[in-house]
Amino acid sequence: MSLKTAREAAGRARKLLQDQQDQQDPGEARKEQKARVIHENRNTFETVALDWLAHQSARWEPITMGRIRASLENDIFPTLGSRSMSTLKARDVMEAVKAVETRGAADQAGQVLQRVKAIYRWAVTHERIESNPMLDLVPSEILKPRTVQHRAALAEKELSEFMRRLANYDGSTSIVLGLRMLMLTACPPGEVRGARWAEIDRAAALWTIPAERMKMREEHRVPLSRQALEVLDRMDGISGGRELVFPCPYCPSKPLSENTFNSALARMGYKSIATAHGFRALFSTVANEHGWNPDVIERQLAHREQNEIRAAYHRTTYMADRTKLMQWWADHLGACESR
Repeated sequence: MSLKTAREAAGRARKLLQDQQDQQDPGEARKEQKARVIHENRNTFETVALDWLAHQSARWEPITMGRIRASLENDIFPTLGSRSMSTLKARDVMEAVKAVETRGAADQAGQVLQRVKAIYRWAVTHERIESNPMLDLVPSEILKPRTVQHRAALAEKELSEFMRRLANYDGSTSIVLGLRMLMLTACPPGEVRGARWAEIDRAAALWTIPAERMKMREEHRVPLSRQALEVLDRMDGISGGRELVFPCPYCPSKPLSENTFNSALARMGYKSIATAHGFRALFSTVANEHGWNPDVIERQLAHREQNEIRAAYHRTTYMADRTKLMQWWADHLGACESR
C-alpha cells in the first residue's frame, strides 16, 4: 500500500470513529461489508431460482417443472441470473419481460413475470433477501393488452376429410394411433401422450387416469369404445410390455413430445386450422349439437363440478351415460371416415 493510499484509508477510518450517529469500529465495518458481499454472491437470482424450483418440485409434474425451468433459462438467466437478487431493480425485470413480449411471446412474457415475482416472494420468506422490490409489478401495467385466441379446432363438416387424411398419413404408428386415441377419448393431449398400460383395463373397457396426471388433481375414468380398444390392440404389438402406451418412436422410454401431435397435424395440412387440444372443443360442439346431455359431456371432458351434490352424481350415474356417449362418438367418427 502506498503512503497516499494508507493516509486515505486512515482518514476514512477516523471518519467512522468520529461519526456520532454510527460509532462503528473500522474493523467491524470491514467484516460486515465482507459478509454482505459473500451473502450477495451466494444469492444470485439464478441460485435462488433453482432453490425455489427444488422447493416446488413436489407440487408439479416433471413436464411442468421442465417448462418453467426452461422459461427462466431462456428468458431470465442470461441477463439477470448472475446478478445478486438484492441489487436487481424492478426496471431490470421489466426490461427482460418486455424483451420476451417483443419477440411475439406475450403469453410467455406474462408467465415469466409471475414466476420472477414468485421467486422474490419465496426469497423474502426464506431470508435470502430483506425486501421485495417486485411487489408493484403488475402485468397489465407492463405488457400490452391482447385478445384471447382460442385453440384452432375443426368444424364438423371437415371431419370426413380429416379422418381420411389421418388414415392415409404416413407418419409413425405411435403418432397416428395416438391421434386416433386423442379423438376417440376427448382427453387432453398430455394425458394421451403419457398414458400407461397399467392405467388401462381392457377387459372392463376403462382407462383410469390417476389424480397426479390430471390438471385438477382428481382421478378421471374414461370409458373406452370398441374403436379405442382396437387402437390399444394395435399398440400392444408395438409397446406392449413397456410402461408407455404411445412411446416416442426414437426413445421408447419417453412419451411422445409435447409438440408431436401439432407437428403431425401441420404436415397433414392443418397448420393454424386444427390443434390437438382443439379436438376436445370439436367433441363438445358436435355432442351438444346432437342433443347429448351437457352434464355428461362436461364430465367426459373432466371439467370440475362446483356443486358438491351434483359432483357426487357425476361420479355415479354419469358413467353409464358417458359409456354410451363415447361409443356414439366413435361410431360417428367412423361414419365420417367412410363417407
